[in-house]
Amino acid sequence: MRAGRRPGAPWAAKPIPTGAGGPFPCCPCPGPPRPVGAVGAACSHGGVIETDASIDQFLTRHAQDVEAAVREAAAREIVPRWRRLAAHEVDRKSGPHDVVTDADREAERYLTAQLPRLLPGSVVVGEEGVHADPSTYEALRGDAPVWIVDPVDGTRQFVRGETGYCTLVALALDGVVQASWTYAPAREQLATAVRGQGARLDGEPLRCGSPEPGRDLRVATSHPDFTTDEQKRALLGLRTDGVAPRPCGSAGLEYLSVARGELDATAFNWELAWDHAAGLLLVEEAGGTHLTRAGIPFAIRGGNTLPFTAARDEATARRIVELLSAPV
Repeated sequence: MRAGRRPGAPWAAKPIPTGAGGPFPCCPCPGPPRPVGAVGAACSHGGVIETDASIDQFLTRHAQDVEAAVREAAAREIVPRWRRLAAHEVDRKSGPHDVVTDADREAERYLTAQLPRLLPGSVVVGEEGVHADPSTYEALRGDAPVWIVDPVDGTRQFVRGETGYCTLVALALDGVVQASWTYAPAREQLATAVRGQGARLDGEPLRCGSPEPGRDLRVATSHPDFTTDEQKRALLGLRTDGVAPRPCGSAGLEYLSVARGELDATAFNWELAWDHAAGLLLVEEAGGTHLTRAGIPFAIRGGNTLPFTAARDEATARRIVELLSAPV
């Protein structure tokens, strides 16, 4: 249940005017603009689409429009630069391993323009936008629906010309992720999840299943290039019999691997929402779970006891938490 709002309850926003089209699939347009207090969204033929009751109804009507926007951002700004990046298109942010490219910036700029047009009154919290203005991260604690965007998750892999990168978009309300899109264009994969409606990969249902008894647990952990000495020590509990840890690649694709049953768990010790929001819902809706070291679910608004895990089932999650909590 959404914290602070009864199931299916509406949130209020102003409608947008007619004539604001976009590169989205055409969908049924129910007629004239709704009064102020309803949610309006633009369909591709320029009308105003009724979305006045709840986020659930918005997703029923417009999940495909969001998918189209994600695909379009990749087609316009990411794929044309893949394996074609010039030196001036790659910069560093906080350190030598924290890279950003023009693909990151331009894809996020595109999504920041398009997503609120689909859901007026919503806001965007994106990795590059927060880097430019850290105060925008506080929108996660507000009342408006929030689009959480990582335009290129796995930027190092992208820069190296590898296929292990993706675009992550999640829609959250009251700190609860309601839907997510994980798009890996180089692998031609799109994973989606809607709270209470399951997870899918290219239209086919995803199920985590459970690890095979007697086999070492396959666990993707925070990459050592991005961890402090203290954070490395927190992960030492996984260096034990029955566990096979390895450094992670793109967090979004690691979560997809958990949802597909190809990876048993993750163990991460950072909590930036754009890296985790989409993938955690994907795992949840595929039948998995996530827990912090405090034994409670991860919160996208922060304040988590780290490290935390996402796992194929409850037993695996609790085993990983137990190992992460053991003294070293």
